[in-house]
This record gives sequence, C-alpha cells and structure tokens, in this order.
Amino acid sequence: MPAALCHAVRVRARTAPAVRPDWWTEDLAVPSTHPLAERRRAAELARPARAPRGVLLRYADGLSDLIVVAPRGRYDRTALERLAAGESVAPNDATAAPEASTAAPAWGMGDDSAGAATLSVALDPEHGQGDEASWLTALAVTLRRYDPDTAPVIGTARGVHTVDPAPTLAESKPSPATGQALTGLFFDAGDADGPEGAGESEGREAQYVPCLAPPFPLTLSVFRDSGGLRLRCDHLSGLVGRETARRFVRHVTHVHRQVLHAPHTPVAEVDLLDEAERARVAELGRPPRALTTTPVSVTEALARVTAATPDRTALTDGDIHLTYRQLDERAALLARGLRARGVAVGDRVGVCLERTAELVVTLLAVLKAGATYVPVDPAYPADRIAHTARDAGLGVMVTRLAEFPAGAECAAVTPDELADGAPESAPASDEPSYPAADSPAYVIYTSGSTGRPKGVVVPHRNVIALVDAVRDEYGFGADDVWTWFHSSAFDFSVWEIWGCLLTGGRLVVVPYFVSREPDSFRDLLVSEQVTVLSQTPSAFAQLLDVDHTDVVVRLVVFGGEPLDARMLLRWFDRHPERSCRVVNMFGITETTVHVTEQTLTRKLALGATRSVGRALPGWHLYVMDPAGRLLPPGVAGEICVGGAGVALGYLGQQELTSRRFVPDPFTDGMLYRSGDLGRLRPDGRLEHLGRIDSQVKIRGFRIELDEVRSVLLEDPDVRTAAVLVRRDDPDDAASARIDAYVVLSPGGDPGAVRERAAGILPEYMLPATVTALDTLPLTPNGKLDAAKLPAPTAPRPPASPAAAADDDLTAHLTEIWSEILGVAVGPDDDFFELGGNSLFAVRIGAALRARGLPSLRLRELYRHPTIRATVANLTPTDG
Repeated sequence: MPAALCHAVRVRARTAPAVRPDWWTEDLAVPSTHPLAERRRAAELARPARAPRGVLLRYADGLSDLIVVAPRGRYDRTALERLAAGESVAPNDATAAPEASTAAPAWGMGDDSAGAATLSVALDPEHGQGDEASWLTALAVTLRRYDPDTAPVIGTARGVHTVDPAPTLAESKPSPATGQALTGLFFDAGDADGPEGAGESEGREAQYVPCLAPPFPLTLSVFRDSGGLRLRCDHLSGLVGRETARRFVRHVTHVHRQVLHAPHTPVAEVDLLDEAERARVAELGRPPRALTTTPVSVTEALARVTAATPDRTALTDGDIHLTYRQLDERAALLARGLRARGVAVGDRVGVCLERTAELVVTLLAVLKAGATYVPVDPAYPADRIAHTARDAGLGVMVTRLAEFPAGAECAAVTPDELADGAPESAPASDEPSYPAADSPAYVIYTSGSTGRPKGVVVPHRNVIALVDAVRDEYGFGADDVWTWFHSSAFDFSVWEIWGCLLTGGRLVVVPYFVSREPDSFRDLLVSEQVTVLSQTPSAFAQLLDVDHTDVVVRLVVFGGEPLDARMLLRWFDRHPERSCRVVNMFGITETTVHVTEQTLTRKLALGATRSVGRALPGWHLYVMDPAGRLLPPGVAGEICVGGAGVALGYLGQQELTSRRFVPDPFTDGMLYRSGDLGRLRPDGRLEHLGRIDSQVKIRGFRIELDEVRSVLLEDPDVRTAAVLVRRDDPDDAASARIDAYVVLSPGGDPGAVRERAAGILPEYMLPATVTALDTLPLTPNGKLDAAKLPAPTAPRPPASPAAAADDDLTAHLTEIWSEILGVAVGPDDDFFELGGNSLFAVRIGAALRARGLPSLRLRELYRHPTIRATVANLTPTDG
C-alpha cells in the first residue's frame, strides 16, 4: 500500500490511555507546548505505516498524545478510532481508495517547495453539512469552471466518480467514472465524539488527520472533529501551490453553500468568487506603479522635444543625419503639400514607403497636417494595398511605387511632389492647431477572420501614455540610440519611432535587407552604438547566431510573439544582467503595442518562465471566462485589457467593435477582449498561453488562419479548404509554416491556387504548401480532423539533386538547401515555393560561410531564388 494512502488519529489526554503492547511509549522531558514536542508529534503524524502503528508520547506537564497511523485503503475513520480505543479491528479492503497520481491538474500552479502541504478550514454552522453527493457536486462544478475542457474525475474512498453537466445544481448527480483522478474527496462527517469516552470530563480530545500525504495532487477531506465540521486540503506543493490550494478550497465551499441553499441556480450562473474576492482579483491585474501623463497629441509632445534640443540628431539613415529641427522643418513642408492637395484635419492619409528616413518625415507630416496616417508596406500584394486604400477611405497615398494599383481609388503622390507643391510658407491663421489628444493618430491594419484585414484606430493620447508609462522605469533620454527594425505596418514600429523621438533619443533606420542579415545588423548595432534594441524573438534568434560580443545595448525589449526564455542564456553569457536589461512585453495592436512588462534574468531563463509580467502603469488586465466573469489566479481564460491603451475600435466595423471592445465592469472605461489565452499568477504576473481562436503568430506577424482560408475559398476552383500551422521543430521558429489543404473542382491545379493567393496575401501569410485532397477528413461531429490530414505536398516535385550537381558549388548548395528546407531540392526549384523564409535564408548563408564558400545575401536570394540562378550569380568576392 503506498505511503501516501495512510491516515491517522491523534488522541490527547490528561491521563495516559492504555495502549497495545506492540505500540511504542516515549517520555519527553518537555511540556506539550515545547517546540521539541511539536516536532516529535509532526514526525509521527507524517510517518507512513503498512499496518496499524501507535506511539504514545508523554510530556512533562502531564499531557499525552496517542498517535495511531494506518493504511487508508484498509481502515476507515471509525475503525481507526476504535484502534485508538484499544479495540481489535479487522482490515476492510472494500473501501480501498484509487491509486495515487503524481500528475498535476491543468490549472495547477506549484510553488518552489517540494513535498506535501496541508491546510484546514472550519466550516461555519450556517454553511450546513450536506452529504457526499453535495460535496461531489460542488467539487465538480468548481473543477469545470477551472478547466472547462476536461471532465472532472474525482477519486473517493468508494472509487472514481464524476458529475455530468446538468441545468441546475439540484439536478447535478454523481455517477461512477473512469479515467485518471487528479482530485480526490473523502467524506466522513459523522459523530464528533470519536472513541469511547473521548471528549468527556477526563479531558480526552481526538483529532482526525485524513491523510499524511495526498493520494491525489489535490485531496479534499470533509470530516467532523471536536471543533466541528472541517474541510481539509492536502496537496503536493510542487504541483499545486499553497495559495492556489487555499483559493480552491474557498471556491469549493462557496459553491457548496450554493448547492445547499440555492439548489435551483443554473450551473452556468454559479460564480466561484464572492464580491470581496472579485474586488481582490480585479486589483491583482493592476500595475504596481501609477501612470503620470498629460494627454496631448504626438505632434505637440514632439514639438516640445524639438524646442528643447533643436540641434540634436534625431534620425540616422546611412549617410543621412537629421536633427530635430530638420525633421520638423521637412515634415512641415510635406504637411503644407498635403494640405495643398486637399487633406483636411481628420482625414486619413496612406503612407506606402520603404523603411527610410523619408518615411519617418512623411508620418510626422501627416500628423502635422492634422490627419491620421495609415501605414502600408510596399511589399504587400497590389490587391491588399488596394483593399486597404478603399477600406480606409483614403484620398491620398504617399508612395514611390512605380505601379500603384488602379483599384486603390485614391491619388498616389510622391514625397517629392508634395514638397514641390507646398507653399513656401503659410499664414499663421492657415496653420492647423495641434490635433486633439483623443483624435486618431494612426490606423494599422491587422489580419481579420472575415477574409480581409481590419483597421485598428489608435488616438494620440494612447501613444503618449505608452511613452510616459515606461520613460522613467527604463531611463529613456537623449543619450539613447534606438533601432527602427520593423515595418511601419507592424505596430512595433510605433514603439520604436515615437518611443525614441518623444524621449529625445536618436533613431537609427535598419534597412530591410540589413534586418534580414544578422552579421550586417550586428555591424550596424556596433557602428551606431545602439543602446535600445526592440526585437521579435524570431529576429533576435538570428542575431544570437553571430558574434555579438561588441554590441553595447543596455536594453533589449521583446514583443510581437511568444518568447522561449531559454534562448537568452547565450545572450546573458556575453551581456550579463548588470550591463543589459532584458524585458519581455506582451502586447496587442488594439491596446497600443504593449500591455505588460517582465524583466528577465538568467534564473528566469533557466526556468523557462512563461511570465510576461505585470501590467504597465495605466494599463490593467483581467482573465475572464466566456460569460465575462473574473477567473481566479491560476485558471486559464481570455485575457482582457483595459486602461490607457485601449484603441477607439475597428475602422468601419461597428458590430465587430461592439463585440471586442466592451464596458469595463470595474471602471468607467472600455475593455478589449483579446482572444488570447492566459492566467494570472498569485503575484499578479500574467502567463500567456496562446490563442483561443484560429489566430496565430509566425515570426512576429499576427495571422488569422480564417483570412488565409477565406482567400483560398475565393478561388473558383476551390470547393473547400483547411489551413493550419505546422512547426517541424517546436524549438525552432524558422520551421513554422502555413499548410493549406483544398478540395478542387475537376481540372483544378493546387499550384495555380497558391499563385493566385500570392497576389492577395503578403509573403508571411502565404501557405508554404497547397495540397489537393478528394475530401477533408472530419470528426464524427463534422469538424475538421486535423490529425488525419496527410503530410503536405510540395508545390512542385523537385528534380533529382544528384543529377543536378554538375559542379562543386552546385553540389554544396543542393546539400545545404535540402538539409535546411527538409526536402530534396533540384537546380530549378524556387526557394520560397519550397517553404523557404528569411530565417532559413540566414542559415543557408551561415552554412556557406562555415564551408568557406561565398556567402549568400537575402537580397540576392530574392533576385535569384533557384540553385542554378544562385550559382550563376555567386562569386568568391560576394562573401
């Protein structure tokens, strides 16, 4: 019998009771209240027994303790107390409890301690005793609320039970079940007197100890002792921490009270938390620091920086260096050009330019004109650019695209044309005042489940609040040099551009191809002496693959996608915590870039922490169930964000806005329902657990798989489609890819389907493979059975690499490409059509350098995406 299935009774008496001859008697030369006596009692209560064992401890103050221990599965409480009374009792195997489990509940949150822990609470007389069925119901309802996706399986002294879902508490009935029980309930609320004579004038006092170590990770025992009805919780502290266990007990008793006194309550309306606890949990998601901010526009805040330090360098782009004064003057010139073209206060202006100093000037010009900028990446397909222009109602798009899509239905103008058409000066009366703090500053489009991206409208005051929330904590100022690494159509750029300029720093533009070549990026960081680096984990992983010893950054900020903290160990080897602070931030476009902050240490990295920290000053968060009720710490639910960062909503999508932006039940503001899954820790830190819906993140890009599927279904040859993300190596971000499966009309070609999608979807959303099937596999419920989907089919069957290798360089490239891409590669197979991406391209370059071969730059791979073209282009001097 496992030791964990033992239980005990302790009988205290003023006169030593008679004991069996085979039991141990020990005299302690200390009173019963002495620490030595307490330790001795605890040791005996914690010592397991495979057969009944008794120890009589006699103390110097005349008191004594009789401690009797026996295996739980063979003796019930009554039998144990009869043993303590000196009676002969036979074992009863019929009450054998289930075998112990060492697994943890899905919501279990352990602490640093190991072993078992116990807490015991007295139940008030008004609570009511109930019976085993009522406690099983309360426990099952609580478990379902903690983990809705898992049926509650509860171990008892009579076997394993569950409680099937029912409309009301009264209709909820226990029934036998099968499966692994992670939670147990032992009910024994009988007579409190215990053994014959206990509790009488002779001073005998019995204390029942339900289990020495829990037979389940979380074991509840309902029993009655001399003090009345009690609920005891024994738990493995490494799997279920003390605070988590304490809350769980409180929730079970709260639900049990409803079972007894409000049995007709619908199960769906049972709340785990009372009013006081709701207030405590709401407070838990609030930041430890207060936000001090003055709501103004971005242009007004930047004007103050410019006035204070007009000749300080604001922007560096290769050989271009602009001071704050020059940045302001150039932006003012373009703003006059925009107004000359009819742009009015409150209009939206598209900006579709490469990542250069010119783009920053143009964004500021739009704001100075009193308008809202709508950034569009020029690498996007023409169809997506046109859709954004139409959806945003743009009258003007500032761009240098040679062929601007005709369907955009707006005027395309270059920055040069704006400057040439601008009046040399304008009367002061014609100059617009600063925009209101509540007016929109920008609209950034994110992937949408309806098949088209949706625009998120963010006001000026949110950007100011973001900067003010972190300015002092991270010591931002004039000595800082920031990188601008990310596309302006990705909201991380808002943090990089305005976070730098509004704190007086210098912004260094990272050209696109430099951002994709880690050695070139490293050289830029060193030459520009960058101090503040913002990265997605996928991009940072590339930097770690090159020697970064000479990089002098003092702050690294992660965002955009989940971070595996273990990857930072290589960084900490070269950049210890005392010289470089590393911060992980969870954020959402709809809540203005960042929501939480977690400073990471080597210790946290070694522990592979999943914490994204506590809310930023001015922001707050809750974890809620689908009905909008607060969930207790440790329980997974939807992350909802309130406070200073909540956006104004989705442009032109009132119904979607009303679903996702809802009133905050604890403040007068609005709350954004993120669709992200997470749980609060007892210390208020948030653990991010992924997405609830079909949204995913690949290399920092937020993608709705339903949008990809919708684009596929628009193809007339596609009857139905399924889209999923695969990651061949869970620890390798580069291996993440989108695979599509389609059922085609007769004569349909999966290659043509992918080619059409490439004209609509940006590169990061394009499926790496499109596989044709006769039918999609379905579950008995009619849902897609993703587990039965076959391995994806490559876009085109590659030629034999062996036959293609007609020289050494071709042979090396063929071997390297095949190894990194995981498929056989022929000389004319397209790198990107085989699932290649920028992360794989970096590895190809590194593998070539390791073999002493000419290096391959990403820009050359885009121009020459086949082995044959690459070999023709490469020369030894390229590397």
